[in-house]
Amino acid sequence: MNSTETNLFAATERRHRRQRLRLLLLALGVVVAIPATALLAQETRAPYTVVETGRSFSALQEAVNAIGDGTGTIRIEPGVYRDCAVQQAGDVGFVAQVPGQTVLDGAACEGKATIVARGRSTRVEGLIFQNIRVHDANGSGIRLEHGNLTVRQSWFRDSEQGILSADDPTAAVLIEKSTFTRLGRCDRGLSCAHSVYFGDYGSVTIRQSRFEAGRGGHYVKARAGRVEVTESSFDDTAGSTTNYMIDLPAGATGRIANNMFVQGRDKENYSAFITVAAEGRLHSSAGLAIAGNDARFAPGVSRSSAFVADWSGDPLAIGSNTLGNGLTRFEKR
Repeated sequence: MNSTETNLFAATERRHRRQRLRLLLLALGVVVAIPATALLAQETRAPYTVVETGRSFSALQEAVNAIGDGTGTIRIEPGVYRDCAVQQAGDVGFVAQVPGQTVLDGAACEGKATIVARGRSTRVEGLIFQNIRVHDANGSGIRLEHGNLTVRQSWFRDSEQGILSADDPTAAVLIEKSTFTRLGRCDRGLSCAHSVYFGDYGSVTIRQSRFEAGRGGHYVKARAGRVEVTESSFDDTAGSTTNYMIDLPAGATGRIANNMFVQGRDKENYSAFITVAAEGRLHSSAGLAIAGNDARFAPGVSRSSAFVADWSGDPLAIGSNTLGNGLTRFEKR
């Protein structure tokens, strides 16, 4: 073997030894240093990708602006982001790359919400919204000002409000398989915030979702002309100074069916679980179907309350519901 071959052989052996040592250290659980350039690349990675174009952005607003008045989906990588965006137009989807592993933490655009939506439609899937607070106590994961909204497999927690909307009588809201935890407030002399509060929308549909441990206000408040709440749970056991489970303050048609309601001890108002037209009769409630629900007080709570309290005077369609001790089926107010 000549000198050149000897040197090449020695270099190859040294490289193999380094590789074997690295594998051994990894097997033993020893942290191997990552080059600073690799760390920098991770820190500056653009987490927001517009699926249709493949372009990635470091700020959520940049991704929204790239879609503009068109149609697009923003895929968000796992991680915790203090970021927000305003959707001015178009049809935009905000979708977690891995459901439940993308957290939008604390940021509120326009002093309102993490996502301010006033385009044609907005779709949110697999995201977690948390710790959102603003000066008027209405800090929300989503502020819906115009257009349709669809929310699936998302979690709203530890904020002043989960979702808050303006009025859009031509548009629809759909919420599926989502959770709302430790939301709402009624302090500071301001109007109450709620887990979700929808203005005069065309319709609001909530399916297979969970509301729990409210911190004030109602769990669902909706002024929409048509409301459906089905196969959902309302666990007020750990609630604090909460009010109604479902409040339809302007009246509504639709259906409240196959839900589970548990009213807790710490209530600001425990007089009813479901209320209809308590603030006026903007919409007819004739035929509003309320059936197949299970409602009761939390263990150790002993009081009287109405399952349904009605101010509308319309003929409601109250069917068979399973009610715990102390609950009255219906009260006309």
